[in-house]
Amino acid sequence: MRDPNPHEFALPPEQHAIRAKCFHPSGTFVEFPRDEVEQSVSERFERIAWKYPDRIAVKTRNQQLTYLELNQAANCLAQAILARWGTGQEPVALLIPKGASLVVAILGVLKSGKMFVLLDPTLPHARLRYMLADSQAGLVVADEEYFALAAALAQKVPCLNIDDLNSSLCAEAPQISRTPNDFAFILYTSGSTGQPKGIVENHRNLLHYIMTETNDLHICAEDRLTFLASQGRDIFRAVLNGAAVYPLEIKQDGLSSLARWLIEEEITIYNSVASAFRDFVNTLTGVERFPHLRLIKLMGETVYRRDVELYRKHFSERCILVNWYGPNEAGLLSHYLVDKASQITSSVIPVGHAVKDKEILILDEDGNDLGVQQPGEIAVRSRYLSPEYWRRPDLTCAAFTLASSEGAARLYRTGDLGALLPDGCLVHLGRKDFQVKIRGYRVEIAEVEMALMDLDPVKEAVVVAREDVLGQKRLIAYIVLRSTPAPTTSALRAALTVKLPDYMVPSVFVFLDKMPVIGIGKIDRNALPAPANSRPVLDEPYVPPRTPLEVELSRIWAEVLSLDRVGIHDNFFDLGGHSLAATRVVSQVIKNFQLGLPLQSLFQTPTIAEMAAVITESQGKQLGKEELERMMGDVESVSDEEAERMWAEEPTSTSDRERHE
Repeated sequence: MRDPNPHEFALPPEQHAIRAKCFHPSGTFVEFPRDEVEQSVSERFERIAWKYPDRIAVKTRNQQLTYLELNQAANCLAQAILARWGTGQEPVALLIPKGASLVVAILGVLKSGKMFVLLDPTLPHARLRYMLADSQAGLVVADEEYFALAAALAQKVPCLNIDDLNSSLCAEAPQISRTPNDFAFILYTSGSTGQPKGIVENHRNLLHYIMTETNDLHICAEDRLTFLASQGRDIFRAVLNGAAVYPLEIKQDGLSSLARWLIEEEITIYNSVASAFRDFVNTLTGVERFPHLRLIKLMGETVYRRDVELYRKHFSERCILVNWYGPNEAGLLSHYLVDKASQITSSVIPVGHAVKDKEILILDEDGNDLGVQQPGEIAVRSRYLSPEYWRRPDLTCAAFTLASSEGAARLYRTGDLGALLPDGCLVHLGRKDFQVKIRGYRVEIAEVEMALMDLDPVKEAVVVAREDVLGQKRLIAYIVLRSTPAPTTSALRAALTVKLPDYMVPSVFVFLDKMPVIGIGKIDRNALPAPANSRPVLDEPYVPPRTPLEVELSRIWAEVLSLDRVGIHDNFFDLGGHSLAATRVVSQVIKNFQLGLPLQSLFQTPTIAEMAAVITESQGKQLGKEELERMMGDVESVSDEEAERMWAEEPTSTSDRERHE
């Protein structure tokens, strides 16, 4: 029975019309029955696997599994877990990169009646250790590549190598009964306490989430869906509908070949954060055609009118853009559909109308409903909300309250700001607190500040997000020291990289004698000074340019990084550089010097001295006009991930290795 929603708005005719076009051309859509929400995820998957045994379930660049093979492999893992660690419902941690083995592991854990916890192998080891300890996982499942790391992180927790299992020896499904209320997974996100917090999801809510997306967007067995994001629940859109999931590790593979992959694999549904979509579109030449792509789903960040223009320029008439919104604690709340005929009048695209069984409210500071056209905090009332924060009853009580004395519905305050338009369409207006999005990742400012406060020299620390000259948000750390001298930027970055992912490490460090405060003694973040354009203090002493070539390169670097000077041995990232700035530097160098050399040779020069040496070696290889235009196009096609990875690689010259060692 559906919960009553006194604030429900009728879906506008134009949204109805676009949704009516969201069908795979095969016409094979099968509605996800509502009664199938009241079961376990494993039960739904088992029926799908028996219905489509020979269909492709998972395909990567190197591996392919049918539903029969996927089901057998998941059963084998489940049997191994049960044989060695019993039938309890404790968490199982998964230290496996995105790919077919991760899909097997997720389903295998659920089939064993336990809950999974994803551990991203690229995260700092200290963060992984905390997540493993906090989750109280009774087992770590890893593949061959990361098994040694799993053993080192787990210490006394047993580990299982998924690559050692032979699915042909144990293909029977385990007879484990689970209820819709049982926990399915714990998802760790940045936490306001200085450590990641675990968001729990149960089987009912996960199935409701998939039911909503399936029925609203008509996902069917003929669909082929990308798996680009880091959240494991993304796979369920496919495997609970008989569709195929295509994992791709963007950090490793980059975006430059994504277009060819989408075309060759005939992908029908693309899903990513908005910034990754922009990076992807920037690699397109305008000649690509995506005849099979029917949905582009963007999430996690603000979608702008210029994103719609990019969609209209590069994708077919039958392709539809979907902007959707939903905090992890509440699942999918709303989505807004755009086609080629949609009239976009504002610079920011709305996040849409509430999905079934989710009532969106706009509240004031006292929790009063503000109704339409009034900005306030976005809240959701539903019976399909996260049960709790893992082992944090204080956070659970603060975020979730009973919506009324009757019924199972609860209220969750998201911490996001928004407003409802007269027709019920939700517009997202940013964060109420200090959570920000950096390169598509949600970052809790407090966690970065806590990591800084753990450093011995730091007495006080405040972190804010500011836009740089390129319009990209970056983190600025303001620090009051216990004593002098101040640590170098190089030392601070090195210390933080051990604890935090790279996107959470501040780009700039500003040292203050004291923090500005308002009358009551609270730090006045608005009064924090803008960072100066002076070169930061690095471990590497400043060495000025020695040749005309180094002088010109120093000028380019300083202009792009907004610094007064750059030494020839300064590391690009220690100067506050990021991937977009790296691309601009390389673009300027190629344009100014008209060089004919591999892009990677420039991207692998993190200092001016090394870049000058590469340019000098390429003397006499200057480009003609057509070659220069092609080269500039190649630079523009380099993704943020590729640029950052290449610039971060170790120097290759003998003299440079000796100097850094």
